[in-house]
Amino acid sequence: MIQGFVVRPMRQEDVPAVVALQKVAFPPPFSEDLLWDPDHLVRHVELFPEGQFVGELESQVVASCSNCIVSEAKWQAHGSWTDTVGGPFIENHDPNGSTLYGLDVSVHPDVRRAGIGRAFYNARFDLVRSRGLRRYGTACRIPDYRPYLEGHPGTDAEEYVSAVLRGVTTDRTLTPLLRYGIRSLGVIEDYMEDAESRNAAALLEWIP
Repeated sequence: MIQGFVVRPMRQEDVPAVVALQKVAFPPPFSEDLLWDPDHLVRHVELFPEGQFVGELESQVVASCSNCIVSEAKWQAHGSWTDTVGGPFIENHDPNGSTLYGLDVSVHPDVRRAGIGRAFYNARFDLVRSRGLRRYGTACRIPDYRPYLEGHPGTDAEEYVSAVLRGVTTDRTLTPLLRYGIRSLGVIEDYMEDAESRNAAALLEWIP
C-alpha cells in the first residue's frame, strides 16, 4: 500500500474530484455515458453514505468506490446492471436488502497495482459484516475479453471467464478480484454497454 493512502467515506465536496477521476480511470472505448455525473454521486451519498468511499493520497482523491444494497430477489434475478440497481440513481437501493452490490471501483492510472483495490474490497467486506448482510455481490467487467478474441476467435464469454478462472489467461479486472476470495457464479450477457467486455460481465459473490 502507498504510504499516506487512506480510505474514507465519500463526502458531497468530493463529488467534482470523483467525476474527474472517472474520466481518467475509464477512457474510451468505455462509454462516457456510463460514467457518474455529479447528480448521481450526490444521490448516492444521500441514500447510502456509509457505502460510498474515496481513496485519498496527499489530500488528493485518487480512487473511489460506490455501492448500494439490493434485495435478495434482485440479486437472485441476476439481471442487467440497470435492472439490478435501478440505474445511475440506484433507485433499487434497499436498506433492508441482503446484498451489498458493488457498483464500481475507480483508481487513477498513476497509482494502480499498489493495493488500493484490495483496500476498497476490505472496506466492502467490513461493511457486509457490520450490517449483517448475506453477501457482497457484483457483476464484473471483463475488459480483456475483446483482445482475447483476436487470438481465440469464436470464444464466448463463458469460455473466456473459464479460461481466466483456470489461469489460462488473465483479465485486468477479473483476475485481481479472484485473489480476494471472491468466487465466480457464471456470466451475465447483455449486462451493460461495454465494448471491451462485449457487453458481458462475470457474476461474482463473496460470503462472510
